[in-house]
Amino acid sequence: MKQYQINIRKKNIPEFSFDPALPITAKKDEIIESISKNQVVIISGETGSGKTTQIPKFCLAAGRGIYGKIGCTQPRRIAAITVAARIAEELGEETGKSVGYKIRFTDKTRKDAFIKIMTDGILLAEAHRDPYLNEYDTIIVDEAHERNLNIDFILGLLKNLLRKRRNLKVVITSATIDTEKFSKAFDNAPVIEVSGRTFPVETHYMPVDPELEESSDKTHVDLAAEAVDKLLRESRTGDILIFMPTEQDIRETTEILEGRKYVSVEIMPIFARLPASEQSRVFKPIQARKIIIATNIAETSITIPGIKYVIDTGLARISHYSSRSRSTALPVVKISRSSADQRKGRCGRVENGVCIRLYPEEDYKSRPLYTLPEILRSNLAEVILRMIALNLGDVSAFPFIDGPPPKSIKDGYEILLELGAIERDGRNGSGFSLTQNGKMMASLPVDPRISRMLIEAQKRGCLEEIAVIAAALSCQDPRERPTDKIDEANRAHRLFMDIQSDFITLLNIWSRFNEALKGVKITAGIKKFCRANYLSFRRMKEWRDIYSQIQDILLENGMKNQKTENEAAESGKGKPGIYSPLYTAVHKSVLSGFLSNIAVKKERNMFSATKEKSVLIFPGSGLFKNPGTWIVAAEMIETSKLFARTVANIESSWIEEIGKERCRYSYHEPHWERTRGEVVALEQVSLYGLVIASGRSASYGKVNPKEASDIFIRRAIVDGDIRIQFPFMDHNKNLKSEIIDLENRVRRRDIFAGDEVMYEFYRKNLPDIYDIRTFSKYIKSKGSDRFLRMTREDFLRYNPDEEEIALYPDNLKLGDKPFQCLYSFDPGKPEDGVTVKIPSAYSGSVPPETTEWLVPGLLKEKITALIKGLPKEFRKKLLPVPRTVETIMAKMPPGKTSLKTALSGFIYENFGIDIPASEWSDETLPEHLKMRILITGSNGEELCSGRDKLILAKDFSAKADSAFLEKARKKHEIKGITAWDFADIPESVIIKINEEAGRIYFQGLQQDEGCVNLRIFESEKEALKSHAEGTVALFMIVFEKELKHAKKHISLSGELHEYTGFLGGIKNFNGVFFKSVINEIFDVVIRTREKFDSHALHVFSIVFSRGQEKIKIITPVLKAFHETMTNLQELKKKASRNRAAYALMIRLENETARLLPVNFMQLYEPGRLLHIPRYLQAVSVRAQRGITDPEKEKIRSGELEIHTDSLEKLLKNLTPIVSEEKKKAIEEYFWLIEEYKVSLFAQELKTPVPVSAKRLDKKFKEIERMV
Repeated sequence: MKQYQINIRKKNIPEFSFDPALPITAKKDEIIESISKNQVVIISGETGSGKTTQIPKFCLAAGRGIYGKIGCTQPRRIAAITVAARIAEELGEETGKSVGYKIRFTDKTRKDAFIKIMTDGILLAEAHRDPYLNEYDTIIVDEAHERNLNIDFILGLLKNLLRKRRNLKVVITSATIDTEKFSKAFDNAPVIEVSGRTFPVETHYMPVDPELEESSDKTHVDLAAEAVDKLLRESRTGDILIFMPTEQDIRETTEILEGRKYVSVEIMPIFARLPASEQSRVFKPIQARKIIIATNIAETSITIPGIKYVIDTGLARISHYSSRSRSTALPVVKISRSSADQRKGRCGRVENGVCIRLYPEEDYKSRPLYTLPEILRSNLAEVILRMIALNLGDVSAFPFIDGPPPKSIKDGYEILLELGAIERDGRNGSGFSLTQNGKMMASLPVDPRISRMLIEAQKRGCLEEIAVIAAALSCQDPRERPTDKIDEANRAHRLFMDIQSDFITLLNIWSRFNEALKGVKITAGIKKFCRANYLSFRRMKEWRDIYSQIQDILLENGMKNQKTENEAAESGKGKPGIYSPLYTAVHKSVLSGFLSNIAVKKERNMFSATKEKSVLIFPGSGLFKNPGTWIVAAEMIETSKLFARTVANIESSWIEEIGKERCRYSYHEPHWERTRGEVVALEQVSLYGLVIASGRSASYGKVNPKEASDIFIRRAIVDGDIRIQFPFMDHNKNLKSEIIDLENRVRRRDIFAGDEVMYEFYRKNLPDIYDIRTFSKYIKSKGSDRFLRMTREDFLRYNPDEEEIALYPDNLKLGDKPFQCLYSFDPGKPEDGVTVKIPSAYSGSVPPETTEWLVPGLLKEKITALIKGLPKEFRKKLLPVPRTVETIMAKMPPGKTSLKTALSGFIYENFGIDIPASEWSDETLPEHLKMRILITGSNGEELCSGRDKLILAKDFSAKADSAFLEKARKKHEIKGITAWDFADIPESVIIKINEEAGRIYFQGLQQDEGCVNLRIFESEKEALKSHAEGTVALFMIVFEKELKHAKKHISLSGELHEYTGFLGGIKNFNGVFFKSVINEIFDVVIRTREKFDSHALHVFSIVFSRGQEKIKIITPVLKAFHETMTNLQELKKKASRNRAAYALMIRLENETARLLPVNFMQLYEPGRLLHIPRYLQAVSVRAQRGITDPEKEKIRSGELEIHTDSLEKLLKNLTPIVSEEKKKAIEEYFWLIEEYKVSLFAQELKTPVPVSAKRLDKKFKEIERMV
């Protein structure tokens, strides 16, 4: 300050005087002198001493206020206003001249003022802008005993500042005697004590009966009413002040006392939410006695005149912030002794006073002396933010009178971290610095949560709405609910209510209020509007003033409201979860300030809040009846329960968007996802213990690069589960398949080195890559993928020699065709062992017995298993089994017959052990030692598979694609053929399904009535059979005339006619005979017209000679057959009365007819036909002798029956897969029996080969060894 300004201030010092009636005036000189001589003075003045109004004037008297203002802090706004007014009145001036005041959003102080009364928060805010507080030369910290948060920070700030500003004077006043702490904190500053009372005060204790209090039959409200009754009965004058803990208690007490109908008594409630007009009544003198019912607002600062009696409940609602639950509780608790004394000091100002305490004296004495300083029970976030902005250092090192507990400090920091206001200081790991948002928040003199909301709102284009909400949250709820008009008030308030958001409710009130403002004077029409809607005019005006101040602050900081295209913030009052753009923007902004005040519904209006708290929606909320799943609240207040107040429905996705940096992300079940082409995990997002999202797929690479890379290598590359097949993968896959196939063949698991070798190879050659895009780029940067190609040696742990590998061929010849072999070493699975892949077109042509031999590499194991599976009587003769097997493997050649047949034969020949084939059991064989047969369709698809050889006999034509086959028939088949006027017939045709696949079919002629057809067949065997018949049929159609002529010359004639009587007659027989001749000549495959024509010429050239040759051969047969059948008929007539003989004749007739059917010349080879007459003669001899010697017939029939039964047994057990060898052997057995019949019944006819029962038994056993 310049000298001329100092001179002006000296000249303009206001005149002041001191009230001698005030107790502090007696200490005037001592105090003035102490202020002049000391930098810090502490004054302890009891309530009513006059310290608040007189000390600023003492400072003027001590020469202060010249080099700067005398600043005086007050803990309450109402106190700052009333104190400024009182001092100005004592100076004979209006407020705002020499004495002014400044409260939040209101400054009534001139630049040339001498005394400035302000709230302690204002001084802290000024310290932010001017750390040296150069505006002041003296600071008075009044009511320091209240020890609110701001007071403690001001004291600490001043302690540091006093060392830097030696010209600064500090006066600390306290209404208690607890001044020792203050003195020590300021280097043992002098303490001056001032008495407050001018009249003595009697104290009476009037406690409630504990039993009545416990049963709620009598409460402190009832007791207070009784005390009033007593005082009014015993005294005529003196006002009464009653201290109640809550607004509700005040309302109940007021209701009770008003019901008493006292005469000349005015009952006046006073509490913070009461309209200003009603609050001011308590200060005005009236004729009637006053009964004032107040909260602890009346303890200090505000002196209510005329109080003679105080009724003290000893209770108060005191805020307490819990760092654990992040909520502010307002429980009703017992006050301290100093607070009780403050209340007592409200009486005895004008005459002797009486204080009635509604609790026992022992209770009073047992209470703590002082109320716990607010800093020890408060949220420190706002002050910490400003301390960081003021560079005041570490909070824990700040010179507090009583340092806050570490938990509270930690909680303050956590709130600021939650709001994104601070971050760890990179230069000092243990410290914090302000973020960009934090710097803006520190510049806004509002609660950090409010400032954070404003910053977010600017980004989202809803700054106007959030400014309104911020102003509303900075003052008391404007809605009033008079005790006698609660229902009317509720109805009025319901018009503003939004069922989705209490914040929108506030905006609705604001909107309606501003509409009412248009065109009316505030003092007139707007008051009417407020009364009609049960709104406090004073609070609405305060809300509007605060809003204006916020707008000024925003303007000062360059924060302009940028309106977006958002529509009205009304949520729709309908379906939860459907929100307008502006609703979304507003509530995301709210979320930014109250992120820790989120909650998720458990049931009805019970919610799970952060940090494992349970919270209820406050009953007055618009959401109380039907809240959404997620809510955000402006505050969590604990009374009887923890309540969420000023609540809104939100979406959980908004929480993550706003609080992303504070969210905790956990990941589980990391896995490769082929469709996304990257390693992902299931992500769970939680915030402060609440799960806001779970089970969604998220990239895992940045979370855990090494593990993600491991998964990528194992699943995408090693397992090949990838959409893009890179060339190196095909290369390595083929190498691996070769090695795995080799293991499958030799049935070992010690050749392939394992997938781990592949993993290690890739891990060594790749950085941490976990997605396809990066992988592709990396390969491209390398120029090629050659660096990822493995060698065969990389895969091998052991390398079998070539001879061993050769025992497991790729193809196996079954019959006359090779088929692909597939190998699997997977015991217990259907594919285990060797599988032969046979197209269905060839399945019928594969000799089933050839599949028994498996492949050479498995033959030894199979033979060993077969021998071990023999019944003991055979097995024990082959011990030791290994040596027997070695002999078999060395000497038994691989045959075309069944393996079991070969084994039985070899063992019989080399070891003399006769083992029937039926004794070789497949049941004891391991599955891999039975050939697995896979029948495939024309597309290569599986039609059937299994280890039963009967599969080969199945007809798979039904499984073909009928639609496709029909299409193929139309293209390749010809019907009604009577001449070879078509193209050559290929053995098979491949009919394409598409460009890459086709089906194999076989073509052949098929006999039809009067014509032939060219058809396609799925089975080669069926095609060959049909084609042979069809070719003969076509020949007979084409050369019908020529054949008629030829038929005349090779037909039976003369006496031979009578020999055909038992064979259907000569005409029928000639047809069969002639066809048999043609078939015999046509026993060739013809597929071209040229060959057909040339062969026809050949037929005509030999048909006559062949026919004559055949006539010569069959003539003896026909003659013998005719004679035998005639003989049998004659004998049958003679034996008509002999039942046994007659039955024999019938049996022999049947056997003879079976032996020689009409087409016998087609069934039997010419060599066999030579023996037929002898067999027929033997029948005649047997018939004659059977009649003459029936006993001998019976004996010999019994001997024969043993072998005919054996034959029947063999025939009965024939299956479609019986080997051709066995079929041939059975046929030989049949003809041996016929020879045996000759030797039994007509020995004189003799046999061309030795035959006996023993030889037949041997043959039977030989057949039994066959499969």
